[in-house]
Amino acid sequence: MALTPSTMLPLGTKAPDFTLLDVISGKKLSLAELKSETGTVVMFICNHCPFVKHIQKKLVEVTNAYQAKKIKFIAISANDITNYPDDSPEKMREEAAKKQYSFPYLYDEDQSTAKAYQAACTPDFYVFDKQLKCVYRGRFDEAMPGNEKPVTGKDLCAALDSVIAKKPVNADQKPSMGCNIKWKK
Repeated sequence: MALTPSTMLPLGTKAPDFTLLDVISGKKLSLAELKSETGTVVMFICNHCPFVKHIQKKLVEVTNAYQAKKIKFIAISANDITNYPDDSPEKMREEAAKKQYSFPYLYDEDQSTAKAYQAACTPDFYVFDKQLKCVYRGRFDEAMPGNEKPVTGKDLCAALDSVIAKKPVNADQKPSMGCNIKWKK
């Protein structure tokens, strides 16, 4: 497990478009049909990463709470499934059911979406306003496996609260830290 920070996509960047397979529904879904008029969170996660597993329970709670406030969440896994079969679409579907994901879980088979977002690690979070401009990128909170910090989601939640209130998001944003995305060779 290589500890990797997120690359911090420049604020104001327009969300790169995509159409990817949702492993839950079996349908191809696009950003255009998934986005919200309030705010949209694109998060790069995967099944096997201990950093994702560490926040997973709270992440599901946060997504459920903020979906009720008209924020849309889109999870994407871009890992190389040849070398990381636990991240295959079949296993993604199983994980989504087991953890009760209430958001689409998309598979970025050719990794082009992860590259377009400059995603570097899992988990990696991006918040876009109603115009799909990046207003937050970075961590869920300061909790990581072994650091004894409580998993709260406070960094992401603070950004979402600002988006909902139509106020500027604090520009003091910390990179996410996690496992590097498993790029295809």
